Amino acid sequence: MKQILLVFIGGGTGSIARYLISKYLNSPTTGIPYGTFTVNILGSFLIGIILGLALKNNTLSQNTVLFLATGFCGGFTTFSTFAYENHVLLKSGDFINFFIYTIGSFIIGLLFVFLGMFITK
Repeated sequence: MKQILLVFIGGGTGSIARYLISKYLNSPTTGIPYGTFTVNILGSFLIGIILGLALKNNTLSQNTVLFLATGFCGGFTTFSTFAYENHVLLKSGDFINFFIYTIGSFIIGLLFVFLGMFITK
């Protein structure tokens, strides 16, 4: 139950941070969602640091990793987890699954956005 609460609080905190950054950086005049781009890149960087520290020298407890990586980064952006999982596939030399997962996630995700929009019309 404690782990669920840690993920819940971390996720809420990450979601609030994403909202605030996007609110101030996304610009309807340029059409480029700089806020979303920023949180995706920053989230990827943060999850790399968090999981790198956790693996390197065990300075972070499992609960801290759950709060920061799964909770905060998960609420801040799911792109960070996607990027990390791709890193793991590349590092292990699993290039076929890397390409299937990366391209499949992008294409199928985009198609499902269109499908969802189409269904709601």
